[in-house]
Amino acid sequence: MASRVCDKQLRSALVDFAQDSVKASPWARDIYDRARSRGCRHPHAVRIVARAWVRVIWRCWTQGVPYDPTIHGGLNKLVAA
Repeated sequence: MASRVCDKQLRSALVDFAQDSVKASPWARDIYDRARSRGCRHPHAVRIVARAWVRVIWRCWTQGVPYDPTIHGGLNKLVAA
């Protein structure tokens, strides 16, 4: 069985960021609300939002571009609906 070692400070920072983003971002709020409606408790729902943000941050980093909410696909789908 593999151990689950991680940078706990990074994990805490990502979770804090995700929790704050739920208040500021309609996209993050939608992910959080959908997770809660599926029965996830608050801490799990926030971790789901954090995982989504990690994907966005990774994409920005690997492509060498800053985050731009106007071209963020998930946000655009939410606004269009």
